[in-house]
Amino acid sequence: MAINVNTVYQTVLLILNKEQRGYITPTEFNSLGTQVQLEIFEKYFEDLNQLIRVPQTDTDYADRVKNLDEKINIFKTVGDAVYISTTTSGGTNTITYWELPTLNMFGEEVIFHRLGSVVYNDEVEVQRLDRTEFYQIKKSPLTKPSKTFPVYLFENNRLYVQPENIITQGDIKVDYIRKPIDPIWGFTVGTLGQYIYNEDPYNVNTMPTGSRNFELHGSEQTNVILQILKYAGIIVEDPQIVQDAAQQVAINEQNEKI
Repeated sequence: MAINVNTVYQTVLLILNKEQRGYITPTEFNSLGTQVQLEIFEKYFEDLNQLIRVPQTDTDYADRVKNLDEKINIFKTVGDAVYISTTTSGGTNTITYWELPTLNMFGEEVIFHRLGSVVYNDEVEVQRLDRTEFYQIKKSPLTKPSKTFPVYLFENNRLYVQPENIITQGDIKVDYIRKPIDPIWGFTVGTLGQYIYNEDPYNVNTMPTGSRNFELHGSEQTNVILQILKYAGIIVEDPQIVQDAAQQVAINEQNEKI
C-alpha cells in the first residue's frame, strides 16, 4: 500500500508547528519528499548487498531479506525493448541494438535503475555476457548464438543481442527495477492565498494540480516523515511522536469528511 502524500505533509506541518519551527511550502515539501523517497529506495540495495556478503542461516536473516525483497518488488516491472537499426555517418556500417523500455504497461514514463532478466519470444531467457565473452562466442561454430541460445551484451543502457536475426519488435522483453516516481502534494490556491489540497490523481496533461502518493512500502511512512523533518531542521529521537502525530492527522481528516 502506498504512503498517502497528504498524511505525510500534514504530519510534518503538525510537528513543525508544535516545535515552533516554521513552515515549509508545498513546493519545498515536494522537493524534500522526492529526495527522501529516492534515498530510502537506494538504501534498499545497499542493505541487501551487505546481507548477501555475510551468509546467514538464522530466521532473522531470512526475514530481513524477505522484508527487503517485498519493498523492492514494488518497483519491479516488465516491458518490451525497442529494436533500433542505425547507419553510421559514413554509411558503411549498420549498428543494431535494443533500447530499454521507457514506458510501463500503463503508459507511464519510467526511469531505469537495474536490469533483471531478458527473454526472447516470451520463453527463452537470453544469457548475459561481458564484452570479451560476447565477441569471443561468435567466433566458434560450436558456441555461436542461435534463437534457441541467444546472448546479449549490456552497455550504456543498450542491449546488443545475438543472433542478429532477432529483429522483430516485441521479441525481446525485459524485467527490470525502476526508480520511484516523484511524490506530489498537489494544490490549488484559495481566495485568501491559502493552499488547498487536491487529491485528484496527478496527470501532466489533464490534472497538473493533482497529487501523487509516495510509492514506498506503507511500513516506511514514519521513516519518510522523520527524514523530511531532519532536512527541515528537526531531529526526532522518538518515532512514537511521529506515529501519534500521523494518527492525529488521520482523525482530523476523518472528522472533516463527516
